[in-house]
Amino acid sequence: MPNKPAMQVHPRRGLGFLTLGASLHDILTRLKAQPRTYPTIDISYSSSEPLMIPVFLNLPSNGFRLRFDGPDQRLRLIEVLDFTKTQLRYNDKDLFKFPEASPTPAVDTGPAFRQIYNRMGLTNLEEYIPPILGSGSDQGILVWSYPGVAFTFPVQHANWSPKVDFVTLLSYTAPASALSMAIFDGRSWEEARSDLMIRACPYPRSLALSSRGRESRPDEVDLVRVGANGKILLDRRASSPFQMVLGKTTPQDLVAELGPPDAIYRKYDRRLSIHKTPPRDRKTGRAYSRSPPTNSDGLVDTDESSTHTSADDSDVEDHEMVKENTSSDLSAECFYNYFDHGFDVFISYPANRSPTLSPVESEEYGYESNTKKLVATKMLLHGNVPGSYPFNRYRRSRWVIDFQIAELDVNLDSETPYTALSESLAELWPGDLNKRAMVLNRDFWGDSPGSSCELLGSWEDSTNAQKKGMESNAKGGPGAGNTKLYGFPGLLFEVLKNDAVSCLTVY
Repeated sequence: MPNKPAMQVHPRRGLGFLTLGASLHDILTRLKAQPRTYPTIDISYSSSEPLMIPVFLNLPSNGFRLRFDGPDQRLRLIEVLDFTKTQLRYNDKDLFKFPEASPTPAVDTGPAFRQIYNRMGLTNLEEYIPPILGSGSDQGILVWSYPGVAFTFPVQHANWSPKVDFVTLLSYTAPASALSMAIFDGRSWEEARSDLMIRACPYPRSLALSSRGRESRPDEVDLVRVGANGKILLDRRASSPFQMVLGKTTPQDLVAELGPPDAIYRKYDRRLSIHKTPPRDRKTGRAYSRSPPTNSDGLVDTDESSTHTSADDSDVEDHEMVKENTSSDLSAECFYNYFDHGFDVFISYPANRSPTLSPVESEEYGYESNTKKLVATKMLLHGNVPGSYPFNRYRRSRWVIDFQIAELDVNLDSETPYTALSESLAELWPGDLNKRAMVLNRDFWGDSPGSSCELLGSWEDSTNAQKKGMESNAKGGPGAGNTKLYGFPGLLFEVLKNDAVSCLTVY
């Protein structure tokens, strides 16, 4: 097999760098960074239940299929379906070799049972699966398992007998090549497949944490617990929880606990400024007429041309007053982007706000009065929902809304459809607040992801979007990138048309 990549087989752990438990975002990012080795990447998912049904990542040019659970998007199963695409090695030796007379083997050629037996040894973890009744097939499947790895072989049902041992059956009675190989976490395939998608993962989501040098990297966040009045608790994989308090947690606290951000983003978007309270002069109390920042302030504003209008002398005077008072403040405000954690934190100067819920006990809440100090004032938790516009920009962040109040009808978590979430939250805030929505068009508000992936599920509102690349889908028909924003006090939900929450903003 000349010019074929070689990958080490690690039972119960993974295949090469593909580590069980790794996040879909981490695996997909690594694969996309090697287009020559992995030229084709297909993603299959459920368009109606993208957070409940497993996500399949197919690599036809490499002969692999990767299976991720829906809620946490962690790698649970690695399948080798074509042994001719990649050279497999076990303990630094070839797991099998193709005959020299056939440098280009047939597609259905796989390792013989004797090759696997000689390389991996004997096992008593066998299982025979007879052909399905009424299928018309006379061929069953024999699963030859070791802890964490299993092979399947075709067997004529007429040749199988419980009195014949499996070694004899595969070596003499029905010698055949393996059809596939599976790598999983478990003692045997028969034992593991019952809870394959829900069992605890022994390895972290981050591939970097699975490799050397992990001591210098921050621990990953398992779950974000959103409490009342700006309190957010971050449960971590191996470290103690870290509590953020909006309006009090400083950027230094974030770097110390979560590590430096993957990126820092500064942007002032005028399209939302209409919903804000206009700034006022501290001496006169008069409201300014215009939001001040421009590109000359060092900020990114992609829509300046569409919002620029002529101004009279009074507007110019007001504009200069605002610029003098706030340009330095706004240039310091920014988003800390934590792509590997799955969230953003907005760093700004605090301002007064109403509490999320009335405190049960007498305690202080809200922002500090020291307006000269930058603090975390907002947190964006990204869902990484397959089929959404920002898919694979962030690792999926799982969250739960925990106000520590009376029992509600449903779980308030990241997997709950928004309709059920809103019905329960409406019990806390009576009225029609949750029914009012703003439409957010991702087609025009952001750049195309420019992905080489092929999405095999349906795009949000496009029936002809199947089997097209992400970039063409994102630039597709009207409304293809539309989402809706629903607000509750302190909470803002971005909801897709399939009722999945794409992003939760806590402020």
